Amino acid sequence: MLASEILNRNWDAALEELNRLKEIIDSKNFSSPLNQLQSRIWLMHWSLFIFFNHENGRNGIIDLFFQDRYLNAIQTNAHHLLRYLAVAVVVNKRRRNMLKELTKVIQQEQHSYKDPITEFLECLYVNYDFDGAQQKLMECDQVISNDPFLGKRIAVGNSITVPLRDEFFENARLFIFETVCRIHRCIDISVLAEKLNMRYSEAELWIMNLVKSLKLDAKIDSVSGTLIMRVNRVDVHEEIIESLKNLSTRTHMLAQSIVEPAQAAQQAAQGD
Repeated sequence: MLASEILNRNWDAALEELNRLKEIIDSKNFSSPLNQLQSRIWLMHWSLFIFFNHENGRNGIIDLFFQDRYLNAIQTNAHHLLRYLAVAVVVNKRRRNMLKELTKVIQQEQHSYKDPITEFLECLYVNYDFDGAQQKLMECDQVISNDPFLGKRIAVGNSITVPLRDEFFENARLFIFETVCRIHRCIDISVLAEKLNMRYSEAELWIMNLVKSLKLDAKIDSVSGTLIMRVNRVDVHEEIIESLKNLSTRTHMLAQSIVEPAQAAQQAAQGD
């Protein structure tokens, strides 16, 4: 039924079947936990057809993939699904609160999976590497355009556009702008334009409109070509401190996982 509704592009009905299957998978007694894990991964792959076509799909994929059981399945054996979760969070302005959690997951899984989309968020929110974020954002264009779910094209007049790619870039540029503004008080617009992959005139107009729409306490000095604003640096410093604490915790846990078995083996040898 799920496959039939997807093939017929009945997205509301397909979503109902998806939810029905999810209830069965979550409540059924499987012969082994591995079989249940595989069923959840199977369900998430099929859900991509629905979530990237249904009008409420951006909320749906976030709600499903961030559930503990399904996030665990992604981290266990479906790391590549992080790409779709990352795009959904970036383009969904109402779910910006999930960005911090997403960044933590991306950081945890960086050795198992990475692509320009996840690396962009890591550069920006973990390493505060704006040059790296700029480079990865340029690479995201090809990744999104060539992806069968993200690169959906529509005709607008005589041209072809990729709506999700355009939304991703608009929000990604906003993320860069916000992060730069939180760290610096005086920002060179030409430098910011370079990091946003925009021409100077485009960047100046874009920043001006953004300052007005967000009601930021900032002004553009056209003579010096800078954006001057009052910035609360406490938040970003707290995030850096938290990142260092998390790193320290992970290092301690890694050390314990190495030292404790070694101590146990030594005590066993002494007992013999």
